[in-house]
Amino acid sequence: MAEHAPRNRRGFFTSWIQTTATLGLFLSLLVILACRTALGTEAFEEWGWRIPFLLSILLLIVSVYIRLQLSESPVFQKMKDEGKASKAPLTESFARWDNLKVVIMSLLGGTAGQAVVWYTGQFYALFFLLQTLKIDPQTANLLIAGSLLIGTPFFVIFGSLSDRIGRKPIIMVGCILAALTYFPIFHALTQYGNPDVFIAQEKNPVKVIANPDQCSFQFDPVGKAKFTSSCDLAKTLLAKRAIPYENVTAEPGTVAQVRIGDKVVESFDGSALPAADFKTRNDAFTATLGTALKEAGYPEKADPAKTNYPMVLLLLTILVIYVTMVYGPIAAWLVELFPTRIRYTSMSLPYHIGNGWFGGFLPTVAFAMVAATGDIYYGLWYPIVIAVMTAILGTFFLPETKDRDILKD
Repeated sequence: MAEHAPRNRRGFFTSWIQTTATLGLFLSLLVILACRTALGTEAFEEWGWRIPFLLSILLLIVSVYIRLQLSESPVFQKMKDEGKASKAPLTESFARWDNLKVVIMSLLGGTAGQAVVWYTGQFYALFFLLQTLKIDPQTANLLIAGSLLIGTPFFVIFGSLSDRIGRKPIIMVGCILAALTYFPIFHALTQYGNPDVFIAQEKNPVKVIANPDQCSFQFDPVGKAKFTSSCDLAKTLLAKRAIPYENVTAEPGTVAQVRIGDKVVESFDGSALPAADFKTRNDAFTATLGTALKEAGYPEKADPAKTNYPMVLLLLTILVIYVTMVYGPIAAWLVELFPTRIRYTSMSLPYHIGNGWFGGFLPTVAFAMVAATGDIYYGLWYPIVIAVMTAILGTFFLPETKDRDILKD
């Protein structure tokens, strides 16, 4: 698209491609809502969740058909006709320092920050509504869908603006704004989405009293790790319920306890228990802790009557606008950073590692950080630190490219 586009409108043309990621999420939410409504919550959660995946086969067929109809860009075709195409694109891209350093800076100073802002604004925001604030799934999906519908046109707005003022300033400002405002925005989401959490925390604060040596950093990207110490079991349950808590150090050898106001619930050490006994003890502990939290005023789900839907929608829309700032101009910027002969290979690594690794691990890393500290907002430090890193490196070590003539490289 960039190589077909007019020189002074590459940002505008490529920004239309960027809308498809958000529109894809919007479409998926609508399909999920339709399936959940048609099948009922119980059937959807048991087997109906497979239907959206099966329906995606239709989109795959359409995308393959579209790709087969596309022709190469004039600049790439001309290069091939003249015999100037790279014979070893991997070597040229990653074994030569002059290009490799641009690849590395594109990752750390561009796509890494773009990825975490994107994942925070769309995916982690939905996770926060569902898992932390306990807002009804249908309502949460509708709120996210509404913010995406409002925010999506800004991809094109910022893409077009990047043709006039540059790609880099918009992306860097988006990263900085996100880093500066994530904490107040997510605090406000809690205040307007589920205010009972604030009230319960003030009246009956929760503390985990445990030996720190028993507490793991619960990073589990593939869902295979087992955390069975008394500290880990207590923190896992509290983190999954999104209950804020304070860590208190206990003597070595003691079993972890959860103090809720003036009531104490003792955990258990499941590391040496057979599977059946572990399940029995864990179910009992879960039930006891759940009852104690309920009596202390911690809500199992958000009260719809207390949720300020317009304010939640506004806050979510702001998060999506940050996404459009960093993601709208990124395609044109990456294309312009590399020469035609190795462009596809060179930009693939920073784009996919940035989004797949820095962005894809965000929910898992954030959960582990929350479980370790007891602060339901602590996981935000992950995207904030990455966004600040990108803003600094991108500002000082990557060039502005909007005026580059990619037909001459």
